[in-house]
Amino acid sequence: MPKYMLLQSYTAAAGCDVPIGEWPLEDIRAHIAFQQALDDELRDKGELVDSQGLAGPDVAKTVVSDGKGSPVVTDGPYPEGKELLAGYRLVDVESEDRALEIAAQVSAAPGPAGVPIQHPIEVRQVMSAPA
Repeated sequence: MPKYMLLQSYTAAAGCDVPIGEWPLEDIRAHIAFQQALDDELRDKGELVDSQGLAGPDVAKTVVSDGKGSPVVTDGPYPEGKELLAGYRLVDVESEDRALEIAAQVSAAPGPAGVPIQHPIEVRQVMSAPA
């Protein structure tokens, strides 16, 4: 079965432009409960490989190396505007259509007042090395 990485972005221009840290506590709890329930459902179906939220870009590092000298480590990246990679799910599913279906569920996660956040979910197939 093919594996797909579902990359969950926070984009201020989407259905919810309020950072999760500024949501009412009950809305944060509802959002997290939704994510956990979806993970449980996918795990029960044998489709979930892994899912994690990611720390913000303010604590990220970028490493560049030529393989000879010391690597260059810088803070960031700092995305333009209010856009960041918030988390991911790695799923092992029967088809791309199923991966897209799961991505749609993730995009419709509840935000403030239960309104779907409509954040973009990038779906990318995990490639394997040639035989």
